[in-house]
Amino acid sequence: MSENIHPTAIIEHGAAIADTAKIGPYCTIGANVTLHDNVTLKSHVVIDGYTTIGEGTTVFPFASLGTAPQDLKFSGEKSELIIGKNNTIREYTTMNPGTEHGAMKTIVGNNCLFMMSTHVAHDCIVGNNVIMANNATLAGHVHVGDFVVLGGLSAVHQFIRIGNHAIIGGMSGVENDVIPYGRVKGERAFLAGLNLIGLERRGFTKDNIRQLQRAFNQLFGNEGTLDQRIEMVAGDFSDDDLIMSIVNFARAKDKFPLCQPRKK
Repeated sequence: MSENIHPTAIIEHGAAIADTAKIGPYCTIGANVTLHDNVTLKSHVVIDGYTTIGEGTTVFPFASLGTAPQDLKFSGEKSELIIGKNNTIREYTTMNPGTEHGAMKTIVGNNCLFMMSTHVAHDCIVGNNVIMANNATLAGHVHVGDFVVLGGLSAVHQFIRIGNHAIIGGMSGVENDVIPYGRVKGERAFLAGLNLIGLERRGFTKDNIRQLQRAFNQLFGNEGTLDQRIEMVAGDFSDDDLIMSIVNFARAKDKFPLCQPRKK
């Protein structure tokens, strides 16, 4: 047994473990698990199913990754959980694989932080550089863009989309799609504006932010229907890639409407 694997760890035959991976005390690894270079499992971690964890990811005690989805329709199909590189997965986090009613895959990107007791359900797609604070949860089939922050104790309804650079306030219940760069909050979340602090921290220029604010005001103004306003914004800002990413996100709405500001 490798010196990087604690003697109390249980690793089923067939698991693919990189030589540089480190597996701490009392971890349990299933037969179809793949751990890439420099993955670190601190202790008491359970990884099962067809789960792949990318290089440099660290998993803290009592996390459970790749066990059967919490979906009554799941019937043992060989679905996957794919976790990218350089993620930090803290205590009691749970992530489930996909189902045949979804994409058969749950996918987590790179450089994410999953704080204590977060949950990523079946068939979710989570982008890069995402932060989920303590007890934040994603129901099945949720799509989360890059650089999204989900506050503590927030909950996202199944099939919801959250655009790049959005922020979800703590204790918010998200039942509608959140536009890129949006800021939502509330027990039943409403759109409270743009994620101005996050945009500044990530190097967006003042001109970028001013243009985004102009487009936001027009998109959620009172003139015409939302669909009409979407096309007005598309016409007025067709050469602005940031704003067009909001337009394209809004045009792609399917199962749920956009989260919107509270009516005054």
